[in-house]
Amino acid sequence: MQNTIGVDVSKAMLDAYCSLRGEHRQFPNGAPGLAALVRWASRVAAVIVFEASGAYHRDLELMLSRRGLTFAKVNPRQARRFAEAIGRVAKTDRLDAEMLARMGAALQLEPTAVEPEIVVNLRELLVFRRGLIKDRTAAKTRLKTARQAMLRRLLTQRLAQVERQIARVDATVQALIASDARLVERLNILVSIPGISRISATALLADMPELGSLSGKEAAALAGLAPVSRQSGQWQGQERILGGRRSVRQALFMPALSAIQHNSSAKAKFEDLVRAGKPRKVALTAVMRKLIVLANALLRDNRKWAPEPA
Repeated sequence: MQNTIGVDVSKAMLDAYCSLRGEHRQFPNGAPGLAALVRWASRVAAVIVFEASGAYHRDLELMLSRRGLTFAKVNPRQARRFAEAIGRVAKTDRLDAEMLARMGAALQLEPTAVEPEIVVNLRELLVFRRGLIKDRTAAKTRLKTARQAMLRRLLTQRLAQVERQIARVDATVQALIASDARLVERLNILVSIPGISRISATALLADMPELGSLSGKEAAALAGLAPVSRQSGQWQGQERILGGRRSVRQALFMPALSAIQHNSSAKAKFEDLVRAGKPRKVALTAVMRKLIVLANALLRDNRKWAPEPA
């Protein structure tokens, strides 16, 4: 079994456990603490296992990437289920670090590929943009029901401010992409697909940078668009999509609607499924799956979309 170091990441502290030594250590979650953790981990050839915990794990991931240390980033839900499977009901930072080390050793987790820093920055900008879109929707909704002149004036000012911030973020995103020739090339391939806009293509580049290095089934599964079978004995349940990256599915929803109107292949698939009795939502999901598989294939082959010959 491979030697592993489990790291439980919280806002203030980093709790670490080395499976080979059976040793617990604790470090502040800041630049000095991260540097101390890296020095300690560098003394042992180990895979460092931690959960993807939003903003709190990013500095750790960046530090490990820069120092060339091997790490495995795991889904928190999968980590919790592993803990339940081994009978670990109690939950503390110290116990979670040990559990992550045991998970990495038992499952022989594959190292997580290091993401380019530009992709990480692009994703952060898009997350912020999504928050602005929600703020704009909320302000518009309130403006419709506000009756006091002062409230309507404040909401109008807030909407103008949000619009300016969205425009500024969009300009920064485009400048960031333009600074990397490889990203520009990948973006141009994605926008060549009917229905996929620059915003949707940018979201795919940021939220699914693995596109182009996967098989079609792997791409669909990673996006959470592959139907999962439910069968036991003679009982056959209804297949459904499960897990995957929600942000990718959200990015593909509007392109799928557009593809049904402007892409003859996607339109034919949608209509065939509806005629076969499938709910329209299921048929739309199938079109989304077709789009992600197509995007993966085009990026893999480094070519733009072209209409199928009649």
